[in-house]
Amino acid sequence: MASSAETSDGENELELIVRDASGSDDGSLAATDEIAPLLTPPEKPKINIFTVSYPRKAPRDQLRKPLEAETSPVAHFISWVWSGSRYSGLMCMAISSTIYFVMEVFSEVLSAQPIPLLEAAFARCMIILVLSFVWLRKSGQPIAGLANVKNLLISRALMGYLSLISFIYCIQRLPLSQAIVLSFTTPIMASIVARVILHEKYKIADVGGLACSFFGVLFIFRQMLTTQDKNGGNNTSVKGSSHTYAILAGIFSSITGGISYCLTRAGAKASDQPLLTVFSFGILASPASGICLFALEEFVFPDVYSFSVMLVLGVLAFFAEVFLARGLQLEKTGKVANVIYMEAALSQLWGIGSSRIALSFGRIFGCLLIFISVCCTMYIGPDKEME
Repeated sequence: MASSAETSDGENELELIVRDASGSDDGSLAATDEIAPLLTPPEKPKINIFTVSYPRKAPRDQLRKPLEAETSPVAHFISWVWSGSRYSGLMCMAISSTIYFVMEVFSEVLSAQPIPLLEAAFARCMIILVLSFVWLRKSGQPIAGLANVKNLLISRALMGYLSLISFIYCIQRLPLSQAIVLSFTTPIMASIVARVILHEKYKIADVGGLACSFFGVLFIFRQMLTTQDKNGGNNTSVKGSSHTYAILAGIFSSITGGISYCLTRAGAKASDQPLLTVFSFGILASPASGICLFALEEFVFPDVYSFSVMLVLGVLAFFAEVFLARGLQLEKTGKVANVIYMEAALSQLWGIGSSRIALSFGRIFGCLLIFISVCCTMYIGPDKEME
């Protein structure tokens, strides 16, 4: 028995159906099976855009952890050094000096056919130009730079090229030790120029660190300098006025190199992109060194092995210049200039370890002076008020 009732108010309809309890059990079971799926609550609640959203930090953190685990410790270290932390400027300059030392080791170990210095300089400048151009393009940075720093970038490139070409002239006409000592006066010149042009203020520890490191260089090359003076000079056939011109060229290289460091710091800080200073140097030095090469020296076509060595050294030179510019951007010139002397100490220790250089008290004492000075600079760290 069943009864039904309908109620209508014009909009809503209600239908009531009453079934007889004395109906067949099979019909009841069938009806129950039909409506059971509609009455059973779902086991997992559905989430749509109108429900309360769950926090998504946990899944992202779970994704980041495997990525961080896969990242090498070297990449973490480079990221920390480049990030602009308190010691980033000093560490960038230390990495730059270490790369220059590695370049020196590769030049000695990977012996190749003799290449003229101007040709080697031209190859490195070209590689620096290409790599810096690609880096700027991929990072979306303007190639021409900002209008207010163009003069700084052009001046930096000009001073850098004058320092390079003067040093090449000096090293071709002076004994190697004399040319190296003259080149290591560049950090001192840079600190003096930064005091005059950039108005940087130095503490006694900064001046003492530079003096200690330079005295370390003098101790390292003292024996070589005195031996060459007694023998009338080695590795050089020039005397008299030509020797004087070579020394003046070395001093000029140091002065222009110091000015180039200051302009690099000013340009990198103004543009907030240290790579622009490297690119500006490459875009000027590449054609200029190429003209000097074909005008003053005979071009030597390198074989495959020599070309590979030149390519490796050019890539290393690019990264050394990038870290040097970043270090000058983040820290005062007087502090980071002292770290440059690490290259001389590491080179001497490598020579002593490989039995190329005789062990002596002067060399060990000079290396010790340099390392003590650099470690003190690192320990003291940058000033509390960062510029």
